[in-house]
Amino acid sequence: QVQLVESGGGLVQAGGSLRLSCVASGRTASSYTMGWFRQAPGKEREFVAVIRRSGGVTYYADSVKGRFTISRDNAVNTVYLQMSTLKPEDTAVYYCAAGSTAWKSADEYDYWGQGTQVTVSS
Repeated sequence: QVQLVESGGGLVQAGGSLRLSCVASGRTASSYTMGWFRQAPGKEREFVAVIRRSGGVTYYADSVKGRFTISRDNAVNTVYLQMSTLKPEDTAVYYCAAGSTAWKSADEYDYWGQGTQVTVSS
């Protein structure tokens, strides 16, 4: 079992930045691929970014490429999502997830956090 707790969400103006954190506990979190997803009101959950166990491989949704950066510190079982040049359309609940063989599909992830709200005002 892995427990995930996100933090760092909030209200920010367009063009601003936020850094989300996801702390993992339980089984060795460094054994898992970690992903970030988001869900806006009335929309389906969508992939944002993923990072492999070692941190050497990352992948981003086109909508956030060049603006968001995913990273991890396995020593403290934490994954980060640095978000810059935020846009109103980035407003959503952001979730982190862990999976053994996961990549971009939410179905591939075994564990999920409770989510943290990000609101970007125009």
